[in-house]
Amino acid sequence: MEKYIYQLEMKVRDYECDLQGIVNNANYQHYLEHTRHEFLTSAGLSFAELHQQGVDPVVARISMAFKTPLKSGDEFLSKLYLRKEGIKYVFYQDIFRKTDNKVVVKSTVETVCLVNGRLSDSQLFDSVFAPYLDHE
Repeated sequence: MEKYIYQLEMKVRDYECDLQGIVNNANYQHYLEHTRHEFLTSAGLSFAELHQQGVDPVVARISMAFKTPLKSGDEFLSKLYLRKEGIKYVFYQDIFRKTDNKVVVKSTVETVCLVNGRLSDSQLFDSVFAPYLDHE
């Protein structure tokens, strides 16, 4: 059963690859972060405006399992769904190579919210994310 609530299509750029000709592992974090930021925008939130209001969602922990490498020019889909676990929002993010739908990366990204510099629950995120939450 597909639980994904958001997906973003991207393409590997030459400079993201290492000497082996595959995407350097660190670049996958950029792909995942860009997907989360675009998801926020699609939900009506601006990362920059949130910061100006003293609300900063931050990554507390990230886990990534690399399955299939991407190469220069590969197109891929970055998909996500999320759950709320206590004070954390946990993003389950997977990347798939477009040509054959092979899993490239499976990841879990735990985020917390700082409000005016203090760890806090966010009523704003609770209300905005309510329609997207996986309640399994």
